[in-house]
Amino acid sequence: MKNVFHYIQGDKAIWGVVALLALFSFLPVYSSSSNLAYLYGDGSTLPFLLRHCAHLVLGFLVLYGVHKIPFHYFKGLSFIALPIVFILLIITMAEGTTIDGANASRWIRLPFVGITFQTSTLAGVVLMTYVARYLTRIKDKTITFKESILPLWVPVFLILGLILPANFSTTAIFFAMVVMLVFVGGYPLKYLGIVLGAGLLFLTLFVLTAKAFPGVFPNRVDTWMSRIENFSDNKDTEADYQIEKAKIAIASGGIAGLGPGKSVQKNFLPQSSSDFIYAIIVEEFGLIGGMFLMLLYLLLLFRIVVVAHKSTSTFGKLLVVGVGLPIVFRAMINMAVAVELFPVTGQNLPLISSGGTSIWMTCLALGMILSVSAKREVAPKESKEENPLDILSETI
Repeated sequence: MKNVFHYIQGDKAIWGVVALLALFSFLPVYSSSSNLAYLYGDGSTLPFLLRHCAHLVLGFLVLYGVHKIPFHYFKGLSFIALPIVFILLIITMAEGTTIDGANASRWIRLPFVGITFQTSTLAGVVLMTYVARYLTRIKDKTITFKESILPLWVPVFLILGLILPANFSTTAIFFAMVVMLVFVGGYPLKYLGIVLGAGLLFLTLFVLTAKAFPGVFPNRVDTWMSRIENFSDNKDTEADYQIEKAKIAIASGGIAGLGPGKSVQKNFLPQSSSDFIYAIIVEEFGLIGGMFLMLLYLLLLFRIVVVAHKSTSTFGKLLVVGVGLPIVFRAMINMAVAVELFPVTGQNLPLISSGGTSIWMTCLALGMILSVSAKREVAPKESKEENPLDILSETI
């Protein structure tokens, strides 16, 4: 066991939480994949379990590799990756594919390997890292709004504008996280009102354009509006079918649950292995299992705050907050949707729901956080040589 801990660095509590979430995910994914097995397979859930296992293994390889990289490298890498992400998002809009009945193109198929990849999740991690880099550069400087438009807000609105047509909830989450990060990073508060107004204006123009030209973005605005209306009016419509089945599953679970694999609603609830997996977890493991899972995410949030607080680098603090909080935020939104505290958003449960891209990007973000905490632990042993990527990011 000591040899294992010799190779992993960083906050051990985060490692423990991530490992517990990954191990726990096998039971609900195996159980809730039964409807997919009958729809798309031969009735066996084993292939779905093996695929989830492969996603987790690759995710942990990403996590391990990234946590070994000195976190200051991410400054330069974010600047390099931003235009690449921009191109990938354009390709996704033009030639993207849909998965599991989603009426929006959110994935691209990687050539030669046949793997689908959701570009918006990568774009979110890169964007938050880029914003943290910019805030570090202007630290202790007096900056005007005009000076920050081109280096900060133009990339933010371009990236989010490309995500918006296919995924409003992800756009809203990352916009909120960017605003939160620039506030924490000391960006002048008087300018944030302008940014929020610009965001609202941009969204309004998009909705009006989509309504005027329905063929450009088919179904998207109507889908958003119907979800909000169903949530606010509590109408008994077909669009409300998912949340009704989720509530039945949660009510059936009681205190201790029906037991692993004994869920009934998994056979009727669409997206039971991804967007609504929390409802299946509560049905099978009860209130105890649901609360335990929530406490794991809250513990992860606590350790993220601890790592950010103890980091001696401004970039390290902002990086941890920027890439770490969206993980917990997405988890809380997923749980809130299952109990009808939020309208249906399509956000999955990090490290629990099936889906390769979500797992890989969550592990990428966690690896960056662990890199920051590992840097703090081994800082006295490191040499004082300049990082070429830091030099690149500071001079461009």
